[in-house]
Amino acid sequence: MSASVLSRLDPLPCLPYLFRINYHSFPYNCLLNSCSSLAELKQIHARVLMDGFSQHLHLATKLITLAGILAPTMDYARKLFDRVPQRDAFLWNTLIRGYADMGPCEEVFVLYRNMHLSGLLPDNYTFPFVVRSCAVLSALREGKEVHCNIIKNGFDSDVFVQSSLVSMYSQSGETKDSESIFDEMIVRNIVSWTAMISGYVQNGFYKEGLSVFRRMVASGTQPNAVTLVSILPACGGLEVLNLGKLIHGYGVKLGVDSDTPLVNSLISLYGKCRNVDIARSLFDQMVARNLVSWNAMIGAYEQNGASRDAIKLFRRMRNEKVEFDYITTVSLISACASMGALNTGKWAHELVTSKGLEINVSITNALIDMYAKCGSIESARDVFDKLPKRSVVSWTAMIGAYAAHGYGEDALKLFSKMQEEGIQPNSFTFTAVLTACRHSGLVEEGRKHFESMTRDYLIAPGLEQCACMVDLLGRAGRLTEAYEFIKGIPVEPDAGVWGALLGACRIHGNVELAELVAEHLIQLDPQTVTYYVLLSNIYAEAGRWEDVARLRELMKERELKKIPGRSLVEINRRFHAFPSGPKPHQ
Repeated sequence: MSASVLSRLDPLPCLPYLFRINYHSFPYNCLLNSCSSLAELKQIHARVLMDGFSQHLHLATKLITLAGILAPTMDYARKLFDRVPQRDAFLWNTLIRGYADMGPCEEVFVLYRNMHLSGLLPDNYTFPFVVRSCAVLSALREGKEVHCNIIKNGFDSDVFVQSSLVSMYSQSGETKDSESIFDEMIVRNIVSWTAMISGYVQNGFYKEGLSVFRRMVASGTQPNAVTLVSILPACGGLEVLNLGKLIHGYGVKLGVDSDTPLVNSLISLYGKCRNVDIARSLFDQMVARNLVSWNAMIGAYEQNGASRDAIKLFRRMRNEKVEFDYITTVSLISACASMGALNTGKWAHELVTSKGLEINVSITNALIDMYAKCGSIESARDVFDKLPKRSVVSWTAMIGAYAAHGYGEDALKLFSKMQEEGIQPNSFTFTAVLTACRHSGLVEEGRKHFESMTRDYLIAPGLEQCACMVDLLGRAGRLTEAYEFIKGIPVEPDAGVWGALLGACRIHGNVELAELVAEHLIQLDPQTVTYYVLLSNIYAEAGRWEDVARLRELMKERELKKIPGRSLVEINRRFHAFPSGPKPHQ
């Protein structure tokens, strides 16, 4: 035992009798309250054993509490617990809480049942930890059993128990059950409000989450940093930047604007709302960054087409010795795909392999997409073939890779193999299949798959699939049929659908239909310059120069400018941009 701990064991030599013979817990409490390491805790535990007080319930509870905090696992706390002959509910709750906080959470259920068997009933402190463990393990059936026991024991009106149930049902996707419990609450605290807001947002019900947030503020309950972190993804998902800025301001007013999770959420919000400069400013101002901070900023760059900045920031992250995870890697690979940066993509693939992340489905799907967009179909297929288990996303990515490069027959063969293996296609799979058909001119094959989508898989055709069919018919010269197809689709055609037909009109020189289609497009989106340019080119190819001049004058009146193209070349994993025109490359 170290000298420092020994000196604390006998801090008052004038009280040896009080300390060693007539037991009072005060001296041990002083030691335990100042204990800061597992080694010190074991020394104090040894002294407790030597003095014969190991069976004392209060001391045992204190030791178990500290063991759960200071030890890397719950093993030491469990050994202490198992040696206590007489246990009360508080002691059981202490150990259950330790496992709920540290894991393994499965042990919480074992302790919960054993507590029952010992003759002690769980109380309003036990249930929140048990319910939380059900949520972590996605154990909804067990959670419902615990809910029944809560009602049976009369704790269904306790605000902390109710809040834990709201969280559990939300995390299991059962938002209706969360609503029912929340609506029945007589008293709500910040935990219950935040639980309901978070439940809605996590399940994609952004408007409902915002509605609860407004109700909470109106009720006079002041949100905390956790509440703001919970609601910000709703602002990002709905791209309501002004509301996000108001919540940002609220965080400043509350003095929590430097809270790391809150800043991470704000970076994601501004990234999703295309305010990358503000996101980067927040990132640069952070005193302490964690992995989520780096992922949020890299993701913001990648989502906004700033792929070079995303890759550059990842390299800085590596230089600062910050460990990356699968989320970082997916953003990096997606950035490489957007730029067609094959060499950097291969480097990213090597990092994935060195980190042992090649079995992650999100990463392998991103790799397939990256190799396909960089023109390396063989590498994409190699990644696909090595997958131990293929999801519908994996199959769709590979079918889409073949389709994008004009390998229509290979794409359709792979689709047939997917069906043979019993993998259920989704709407994205059919988009890839129809793309393969349109790039290969397989009109009847495309029509067959379009009809199969609804007939065999009960998938209602969306705008993407309809645009593929219009393009397929249009490329084949069936312009009238394509126009009639658009008039008959069950959804309102968007710019993508009409744009596919306008492109076909140019291929086949159908000026009359092109004018009709362009009218629809300009009504839908009068500020997109592409449609004006395409119609102008159709007029020029038909020799109708007066109409060309008229369109150009209209573009000038509406202040529409064509965005200049540029080429991007990767040399030794450095990128060089060459804009059209006489300007030097960047």
